[in-house]
Amino acid sequence: MHRIRLILAATAAVLLVHGPQFARAQDFPTRPVRIVVAFPPGGPTDFVGRLIADKMTKLFGQRVYIDNKPGANGTLGGGDVAKSNPDGYSLFLTTSGAVTVSPHLMKDMPFHTFRDFAPVVLVTTVNEVLVVSPKLGIKTVKELVALAKKKPGAITFASTGVGSPPHLAQLLLDAAAGVKFLHVPYRGAAPALTDLLGGQVQVVALDIPVVISQIRAGNLVPIGIAGDKRDATLPNVPTLAEQGYPNTDAANWYALLAPAKTPPAVIAKLNKAVNEALADPALHDKLVSTGATPRGGTPQELGAFMKAQYDKWGRVIAEHHITIQ
Repeated sequence: MHRIRLILAATAAVLLVHGPQFARAQDFPTRPVRIVVAFPPGGPTDFVGRLIADKMTKLFGQRVYIDNKPGANGTLGGGDVAKSNPDGYSLFLTTSGAVTVSPHLMKDMPFHTFRDFAPVVLVTTVNEVLVVSPKLGIKTVKELVALAKKKPGAITFASTGVGSPPHLAQLLLDAAAGVKFLHVPYRGAAPALTDLLGGQVQVVALDIPVVISQIRAGNLVPIGIAGDKRDATLPNVPTLAEQGYPNTDAANWYALLAPAKTPPAVIAKLNKAVNEALADPALHDKLVSTGATPRGGTPQELGAFMKAQYDKWGRVIAEHHITIQ
């Protein structure tokens, strides 16, 4: 009897301390929720974020809004969320680069990927597509490689920055094809795309949502998917692996993270809301039409996926001795 009284007393003490937290988690959200996107408005990450935020607003009955905080390869916005209160009201819609690539490149990271964040859900995956100007006169990666071998180091390959998915796609192709392209890093997709269209550079790998309108308009020729399978948006474009260049999967992805120590019940509510949003036919179709693949799943699945990606890009960066100047 005395033992039972002790257990009840201990349970009461725990509820006294944590009861308000449990209540807050049960009522969440009771005020607006902020999703930080570490890129300017109008880009693909921002587009996906706003679609999800609008649907979550309807599901929660509370405003869910996007807060754009670009800079430092996507890590500036991540640092902001990592320092926020772990209550579910500040979230980070991250790309692969900020949390699984930049930590291997930057000495002064504003956060630690696995210490400072709690995984919520994988939102979308986005394939990289190699595109060239029609003026280059090629339609396959084999033709591009043949051209690069004729002119070693002279074929310019643009990227959105050192260590970005487009740069990593180039490095993987370099290794698989035994060629060396001339890397031309830009500060973002817009200037890289502008110079490709203007003929200042000859090839670039970009997220499909960034270039799909130019492909459909006939201004760019897609020659290969740098992913593990063909993309539904461009079903006739083979992967690099199909064209004889294995181990060239550089797909990008967007995931929702919360500050570490966010209550599991709040994480569960956020996860459920995003999964419901992704299951909405209209939202699903909007994402697919732009070249993004809706994903979803559990926080645990996202955590394991991020760890595998972190390890993979760490190996690639070490093998190629990539550094940020």
